[in-house]
Amino acid sequence: MALQARDALWSSGVDESVEVNQRALIDKVLARYSGEFTVFRELLQNSDDAQSKAVEIRFETKQYIDSKSSASLETNSESVGRPLPDLKTALVHQWTFKNNGIVFRDEDWSRLKKIAEGNPDEEKIGAFGVGNLFSVTEEPFVTSGGQWMGFYWKDKKDQLFARRGKLPEDGPAVEWTSFEMSLREPAPIPVPFDFARFLASSITFMAYLSEVSVYFDDKRLVKLSKDSGVPKSLGIPKGIQTSSKLNIMNVMNLRSTPLHIKAEVMGLVYSSGSEKLPPPSASKTLRPPQSSGGFFSSLFSGFGVSTPQRSTTPVVPQPAAPPVDPLSVNETSVLLSIFTADVNVKLDKKISAELHRSTKKNPPSKLKYELIYTGKDQYDASKKEDEQLPYTTGSVFQGLRADLEGTGSARIFIGHATAQTTGVGGHMSSRFIPTVERESIDLMDRNVAVWNKELLFVGGVLARAAYELELRDVQVSWEGALSSPLSKPDPELKSWLMNRSIHALKFFTFHQSTPSADVSSLLESTFFTCASGHKFTLMSTVGVRDVSEIRLPDSSFSFLKELPVVPEEIMSEARSMITALQNRQLIKAITFDDVLKELRSRPLSEVELTACMEWWVKLNSDGNSQRYSTVRTQLLDATVLTMGQPGGPDEKIIPLNTIRSFLNPRSQQLAGIPSDSPLPDNLLPPSISRNFTPDALFSSFGFRELTLTEWLQYLCSPAMSTKPEYDMGLSAPWAEQVLGVLARAWPTLSNETKGQLVALLAKKACIPTSNGMKIPGDSYFANADIFHDLPVVTLPSGAAVKSTMERVLTALGVRKHVELQIIFNRMIKTNEWTIPELIKYLASVQSTLSADEWQRLKLTAAFSPEVPTADNPSKRLRAGELYEPLDVFRHLGLPVIAWGAQNKWRSSSPEAKLLFDLGLQRQPPLNTLINLCASSTPDIRNSAFQYLIENVDTKYKDYKPVDYRNVKFIPALKDGAPYLATPDEVYSNQDWVAFGFPVIGPTAKDVSLKLRIREHPPSAFLVDFLRNTPPKDAAQARRWFEVLAGRVADFSGAQLSQLSQYAMVPASQSEKGTVQHLRPDHCYFGRSGQDTFHSKLFTFVDFGTLANNFLSACGAKQEPSVDEIAQMLLANPHNFYQLAGGPTNFFNELRNIAVNRRGLSSTTVARMKKSAVLLGSQRKILKNEKGTNSGDYDDEEWDLQYDLKRPDQIIVADDTHALQLFGSSLFCAPQEDMLEDFYLVLGSRRLSSIVKEEYRTTVEVHDPRAEETRALILERLPLFLHEYTHAKTKVTYSWLNTDRNFVVKTFGKITVNKSLAYGDLRLSKSQDASAVAKRLGFGPMQLWIAANTTVDMYEVATSLCRLFFESPKANDALLFMTILSTDLRSLKRRGYNVDRILREQRAKRQAAEDAEKARLKAQAEAQTLPPPLISNPPQPSIPGTISPPTTAPTLPPPVDEDGKALSRPRPPSIRNPIQRIRDRFTGRHGSDDLGHDSMSFPTTSSSPLPPKPVTQRNPTQGATPISNIHANIDMAIQACRPESGGLLRNREHMQQVKETLNEGYCDISGRTGDLKHIGTMGDVKVYLSEEALSQSETFMTTKHSSLARFIHIITSVGKIYKLPLTSMHIFYDLHGGIIAFNRNGSIFLNLRYFESWHDADVAEGNINTALISWYFTLAHEIAHNLVEPHNSEHEFYFSAICEKHIMDLRRILLVGPAPLRQEWNLKIED
Repeated sequence: MALQARDALWSSGVDESVEVNQRALIDKVLARYSGEFTVFRELLQNSDDAQSKAVEIRFETKQYIDSKSSASLETNSESVGRPLPDLKTALVHQWTFKNNGIVFRDEDWSRLKKIAEGNPDEEKIGAFGVGNLFSVTEEPFVTSGGQWMGFYWKDKKDQLFARRGKLPEDGPAVEWTSFEMSLREPAPIPVPFDFARFLASSITFMAYLSEVSVYFDDKRLVKLSKDSGVPKSLGIPKGIQTSSKLNIMNVMNLRSTPLHIKAEVMGLVYSSGSEKLPPPSASKTLRPPQSSGGFFSSLFSGFGVSTPQRSTTPVVPQPAAPPVDPLSVNETSVLLSIFTADVNVKLDKKISAELHRSTKKNPPSKLKYELIYTGKDQYDASKKEDEQLPYTTGSVFQGLRADLEGTGSARIFIGHATAQTTGVGGHMSSRFIPTVERESIDLMDRNVAVWNKELLFVGGVLARAAYELELRDVQVSWEGALSSPLSKPDPELKSWLMNRSIHALKFFTFHQSTPSADVSSLLESTFFTCASGHKFTLMSTVGVRDVSEIRLPDSSFSFLKELPVVPEEIMSEARSMITALQNRQLIKAITFDDVLKELRSRPLSEVELTACMEWWVKLNSDGNSQRYSTVRTQLLDATVLTMGQPGGPDEKIIPLNTIRSFLNPRSQQLAGIPSDSPLPDNLLPPSISRNFTPDALFSSFGFRELTLTEWLQYLCSPAMSTKPEYDMGLSAPWAEQVLGVLARAWPTLSNETKGQLVALLAKKACIPTSNGMKIPGDSYFANADIFHDLPVVTLPSGAAVKSTMERVLTALGVRKHVELQIIFNRMIKTNEWTIPELIKYLASVQSTLSADEWQRLKLTAAFSPEVPTADNPSKRLRAGELYEPLDVFRHLGLPVIAWGAQNKWRSSSPEAKLLFDLGLQRQPPLNTLINLCASSTPDIRNSAFQYLIENVDTKYKDYKPVDYRNVKFIPALKDGAPYLATPDEVYSNQDWVAFGFPVIGPTAKDVSLKLRIREHPPSAFLVDFLRNTPPKDAAQARRWFEVLAGRVADFSGAQLSQLSQYAMVPASQSEKGTVQHLRPDHCYFGRSGQDTFHSKLFTFVDFGTLANNFLSACGAKQEPSVDEIAQMLLANPHNFYQLAGGPTNFFNELRNIAVNRRGLSSTTVARMKKSAVLLGSQRKILKNEKGTNSGDYDDEEWDLQYDLKRPDQIIVADDTHALQLFGSSLFCAPQEDMLEDFYLVLGSRRLSSIVKEEYRTTVEVHDPRAEETRALILERLPLFLHEYTHAKTKVTYSWLNTDRNFVVKTFGKITVNKSLAYGDLRLSKSQDASAVAKRLGFGPMQLWIAANTTVDMYEVATSLCRLFFESPKANDALLFMTILSTDLRSLKRRGYNVDRILREQRAKRQAAEDAEKARLKAQAEAQTLPPPLISNPPQPSIPGTISPPTTAPTLPPPVDEDGKALSRPRPPSIRNPIQRIRDRFTGRHGSDDLGHDSMSFPTTSSSPLPPKPVTQRNPTQGATPISNIHANIDMAIQACRPESGGLLRNREHMQQVKETLNEGYCDISGRTGDLKHIGTMGDVKVYLSEEALSQSETFMTTKHSSLARFIHIITSVGKIYKLPLTSMHIFYDLHGGIIAFNRNGSIFLNLRYFESWHDADVAEGNINTALISWYFTLAHEIAHNLVEPHNSEHEFYFSAICEKHIMDLRRILLVGPAPLRQEWNLKIED
């Protein structure tokens, strides 16, 4: 509603008052409170606001009231005599509340009767008047200062009235303000003891009120009094934040005030109270968080700390209370500390105004925040006093005592208590703004919540300050008790201080507050975050420290004595606070840095080091010891062990990083070490190592077990020189002990260890002998002392050397035999021993010879040959230089050992075996034997070769012919004579004799097998051989090539390619009688061709069928290729022309090249474009008999002159008239379509492109012939276009039929000037014309006719054909002229279906117009439709095998740069009978019958098809033979190939079929988007279109079944056409009308159409429809291998293909295809 209208309505209205139902307001709002003792809570707060010191609360029975009103005083005696009432059941009729505060002023009386106004004084807390009294009474009565006011409901209805008056002046003086409340119904008093406990808590925070008394009639049940001590100012602990981020409240000062409250309670009250609650169960323990740092927090992830959980405390049954006197008065008291924070308040005006609106008071600028804290001693005293009470109700101060268990007794006070708990152990009081019922604080109102949250921030700061001050006192007491920094406090004092700390922690442990959990959450947040730097004070095992210095306890670290950790008492009793500190990541577990810090600060004792190592071992026992290896070094570097008395002579300091090994007492190697044996310095003291397992010491510390080798190394070290008694070189007894240890351990030692020990002692004089201490190599056993003067082993103890000791000494090198050199010196040189005797002795001591001695013996020339050398008869040889004394070696002339005639040689004797071990040869080495086989001595050569043949399989298995490729040792035959051949040049096959190669004799097959003689030469060798040594003549070539024909498979493709380049084919030159060697790829087979033209250009050879096969593999061909013919032409065009014998044969060769130009390489084509290789003709006019040229063209005679020209120097005569004018100056191409196309491809230009016409006219005249001519042309043009089907028109008939697009004008005279500009040639000729046609750009087409002459329809036809077609033919103009100049009746007689054609044209034009309207309408509607879903591809249309074009609006055709109109392709329009048959079977109708006016799609062929054959009709030619048609069909099927293949390459053999010409035209459609190969099923490749690639990963599996059925169908159809399955491919797209297409001979079929049309039927077994449909589809695509466009020629071949194979289709339909195969091998591309 408009603002003015609303103001007008307002001014015309009438005011009415809003009435309030006061009774309903009071009953529903003011008098309804959820809290307990609400009336007294408000009255107590109002009393404190009135600065009352004392309050009396009276509960009066009716009897007592009546007695007070009676004038008689005798009732007192009756009162005394009455029995005591049961306070739980006794009914009272009136409550009276009295206070001695400031009496009511007039404004107070006035405010008292106003509902919801409250006290506006900002210093007062009370918020209500008498409204709350109505919760218990109907008519409250108030007296104060001599006045009274009573409230009543007038006429007992809903309107509340107040009556005010003065008290009688003659009555007693009244100093008390009194509230009398007569109850609606008599009721028992509130539970007395609970009421007393409520009052005790309520007066705690009262500013003025210090005494409260409660009476039942005349008996005082309770009296409470409080006394405040002197406040003590406290400084704010350092680092405590005093204001929040909002900076509204700022803590200015802290102070502590002691408070003493005393209670006098009648025993009757205790008996009427609630039972004392049992001790609470353990509070729910918070789960400590997973350590985010852990022990190695500074290095890597650490370990969780096991925190003991507090167990639940069982409930102890309470003992029965003893009987008490109900009238006795029990006095109890409590001492509290009140921490007070003085707070300054700074509020902006906006919040201040909002708070005033909510509370009707201005917010204070200063306020107090108080916290009751019960110290440990006061708490214990109060608990003890509570325990001493004989009542089950407990103490009346139970609500004031600290709530350490989180039971929720600590409340928020706003002067009086609310129902909101604090969550900590003590009450809190401040100027909180409560909710309406004043039971909890308001955190919902946006501005009030800001105030209350700021107060809670102050409360958190106060709680944290109180805690820090308490811990500071504990710290002062602790440090004051220390006599020195290293001392500890007295245990009793320590326990007391520890308990104080635990008490403070439990007091300030935060539990969830109620009813609002946000209160404790906000307090706790501030409590922990108000200290800067995340500081928190905590008691530790070494006193009070910041929590950052304290760690959680862990028994594994008992060796850390100086690290502050949390005491176990705190962990068990203050678990919740410790968990809270862990949750906030304020306290951490012991870290590795802590360990390092203490280890670096002091050395460890043996016990402490043992504990430290036990901890580390345990840490490594988790199976991840590898991860600790990086820090183990730090631990070892930091740890130092101290042993012995500190400062004493036996003190020993051992850094742990110097320890390398430990002694294993259970080690077998060191079990016999003497107890007093010296040990290495880097050994872990055995007193420590005995506490750990060897595995633990190794895996945890990397210490190795002390080995015998290390102990012995230490004994052999220079350190022992200072201890003669332990020096093995000086002390024979100690050496015997050490050798004894070695002897005991020797059986258990490894060979490596034994070798190390031997190396240590081999050069040390440690063997006691008869000649003193000797090194082992100079010592002998007793049985080796053959000369009786050698040092023999003698042990000091006299023990015999045997068993293990003997083996030890033997290993050390103590000799069991005399050194060989000594034997040689003493025996051999003196000729005392013969060789057999020497060998016999050595055989006896063979087992004692060392390796060095054995090697030395092998190298010593100590043996004589049987036949001494001539130059040095006494020369001795090594054993390895001699042979076994056998006759076979003697025959070979080899040196044999001299064994003597008297000693029989036995190869199995010990002496022979010893000699064999020393190297005596039992057979000649293979190299030696081969050289013997090549010896010039026949006997030796024959013997050696025989020995080789006999032993090559046994003794010479390592024989390899390649190792002896240069040694001539194999007996062979070459050219019929014996010949020693190398393994590489000899062969076992006798065929190679023809090549002159050495061969093994025919009887030596065994030799060739054993010596691995090759049967045939390697192919690489033959390649080089043929290159270097070609056959000399044809006979030799025939023999060689016949042999090589059998080895063609041995040659690689590269080698055959090499051979094709070698001049190795002998060809005789008949003219010269010489032989010329040619390359195989330059040779051609056959004799029949030698008399032809090609035989003049190329060489033909014939070596027989077998030899020709080899040459064919090397590149020889049956006939020259078109590219080779073209290269011959390029090599010498004039010679080529001469050999051709004139233009006729030359043109035949050009036709061959043109038809097969697909076979031309790009290089050849490029050369032909730049070379004078094309034949052109120039017309020359013959002179008549008179010697003058005739001016009449009809009488002229022409002579053609030929010359070879470059393509750009020859023109294609496509303009007959221009040719007549300028032909004598130009060289023209032959007027054949095929040759003209070939000339154009190479660069020739059309004559029409270089001739420019200019028209000159006289004035335009108005002649009716113009309109008649236009009408005639438009009438006859459809007939012409219907017949003209071999090219596309530049403009459509419908466009031309528009008035503004085709204009005919008449001029008086028309002159045509034709000018030719071609190279340097500039010619021009003019003549009159009767008609010309012209068009500028996209403008209208104009026909100008001359009025001065009769219109020549030929000129009309010629001019218009130039504008209709790109390259019009002369026949086109003649046909158009005939149609224009002949009447319709005559045309009809000649076979033209005039009526039907014209009717069809009109129908098509009308259909095009209707389609355009429908398209525009659909386009408008489509703009309002939602876009189609991509996930659901549209169902395919039914357009046959061609995508239906989209009808486009009629537009003028485009033009090229010369202004010539470009043709716009037209769709198909012809259907044949086969198509109608297909439609009848498949249900497709009209898919190809599209109008001429539609736009067409571009073809998908990536390269042009071969040129079309000559298409000129020959009316006299007969019908094409059916064999030619079938041959073309077979070519089309064979041209189908896999996608990787090329196009049909045999197009040149296609026979022209005249029935395919000029029978109609239709457009080809194909796919323009990319297809990606995603996998193969069986032999069929599967492709996806671009828009479907998102399905590529799952397509092959999700479409498996439909793919299998589709492949089954196309397999059956492919067998009909004998079409390889690999040439058919499947693709899938989401939209479009492409059913199939042919790409370079590869046929692609659309799975989407199969699924839509046939898959469901095929799945049910009905496959005939699918077979028929895809039969015709494949025929259509196969026909494209012959004809690219959809024209009559394509339709002809489509029909022919179907007709040829229709019976095969029928047979399959009757019999049925092979069973459906569901399982195919899947291959999915990456």
